Amino acid sequence: MKTGVYDILKARFLIEDDAIKSWRFIVFLIVLAIIMIANTQRFEQKVFKIAELTNQVKELRSEFVDRRSELMKLKMESTVSEKMATKQIFPSTVPPTKIKVKKTVEKKNFFQKLWQ
Repeated sequence: MKTGVYDILKARFLIEDDAIKSWRFIVFLIVLAIIMIANTQRFEQKVFKIAELTNQVKELRSEFVDRRSELMKLKMESTVSEKMATKQIFPSTVPPTKIKVKKTVEKKNFFQKLWQ
């Protein structure tokens, strides 16, 4: 047991005759660790990008709501009449009337219907 610990501490397993197996395994572990670190970094970059896009969507949504409420205010009759009053255009005092047009139905005989 005592010699096993000393052998590990002195890294004798790396310089012995069958050390090539140990080196292969160590290189494999190093490559695997590098791949895991790179994968974690890419994942974190994507998480940050998603958080940034989420904040951007929230900002754009609030801007949309602000613009929509501003548009509703501009479309109100009182606002339009105030703006037109500066140009000397005033709202009508006479309410609009609905115009009904009666369509005359032509009576067609059988041959006129046939040739249409």
